[in-house]
Amino acid sequence: MNDLDALWAFLVAAAVALLLTPLTARLASRVGAVALPRERDLHDSPMPRLGGLAILAGVLLAGVLFLPGTQAMRGILAGAVAIALVGAVDDAKPGGLHPVVKLLGQFAAAAIPVACDVRVENITLPFVEPLDLGAWGYPLTLVGIVAVMNVVNFTDGVDGLAAGVCTIAAATFAVIALSLDRVDAGILAAATAGAAVGFLRHNFHPASVFMGDSGSNLLGLLLACVAIQGVLKTAAVVALFFPLVILAVPAADATFVVAKRIKYRRPVYSADTWHFHHRFAAIGFSQRRTVLYLYAWTVSLAALALALRFIPYSDDDGSFNAGWVALLAFFGAIALAASVYLVFVLEILKFRRFRERQLRRESGLSEAEIEHEIEREVETGEFEAVNK
Repeated sequence: MNDLDALWAFLVAAAVALLLTPLTARLASRVGAVALPRERDLHDSPMPRLGGLAILAGVLLAGVLFLPGTQAMRGILAGAVAIALVGAVDDAKPGGLHPVVKLLGQFAAAAIPVACDVRVENITLPFVEPLDLGAWGYPLTLVGIVAVMNVVNFTDGVDGLAAGVCTIAAATFAVIALSLDRVDAGILAAATAGAAVGFLRHNFHPASVFMGDSGSNLLGLLLACVAIQGVLKTAAVVALFFPLVILAVPAADATFVVAKRIKYRRPVYSADTWHFHHRFAAIGFSQRRTVLYLYAWTVSLAALALALRFIPYSDDDGSFNAGWVALLAFFGAIALAASVYLVFVLEILKFRRFRERQLRRESGLSEAEIEHEIEREVETGEFEAVNK
């Protein structure tokens, strides 16, 4: 087993997912696993789901061919099968599974790799002694895996978004894991990236198939397990920051949406139009432009994670090299600029368009006067509350 196996795992998983995705779409149509357009959805025609089964097939074949038969890897692949089946039932059942039943299925599937010793035993932090989790490692890892499943699931609401973001994340995890000599996790990450990109060929706008819960939950479980085995189990000083940075975009989306639901006293599992992709649509972005913006944001954060891993900004004795620190700061500035820009697009641009419609409807001002008033409000911050 060597680093080259990761490349072969990527290629095999990509080819399998690419070839099998149309077959899973046909299966979905036959069993009624079809997403009908709803008011909150961005697609306008019935769309077959179950694309996650093609992703599963790609990962499984690559895993059988290139992964070692360790207890941990067997547990991860078994958990992958379990969560894909739970998701497939949810995709095929009219109205889907009850949220509590779905959550129990997620915990049951996540418990399989955790029982096979896929868990976080300690957390390494800069300038602090490693924090030993002891027996708490089991429940915390279980909750963490389920959380990542739902984070990815929240992202899956527009053509190509979840598959593309997971491809970028898994590829980044693969590079970092291989560099840390976690070859088995690196191969699994490469297989995950390959299966996701193979499926993406059919899922990018205009999509011909959705991955469904069978795919989003599967990718979430795989990414969580890769982060644990490939990063969090190492002694890397910034190990904890790798998954936080790489998965920051879907995590930020999920955090924002859950906070909104709690604020307005709605169930956290209820559907709404507060996700990033819905907010982009509300200000007039196409699906393709939306995903490309979010891809770019994800890439900027992935580049920061890679910079944290490979730029020798600190010597063994803890002293910092000014030149390398400056280069690291450059990548950090890019990620920060991308984040600030997306906030500007989602908040300021949304405000501008809302106020344009409001002033046209209520004020009777000319277009030039409306533009002048909006510029004044943006610059001074003196504007009426906008219902978000």
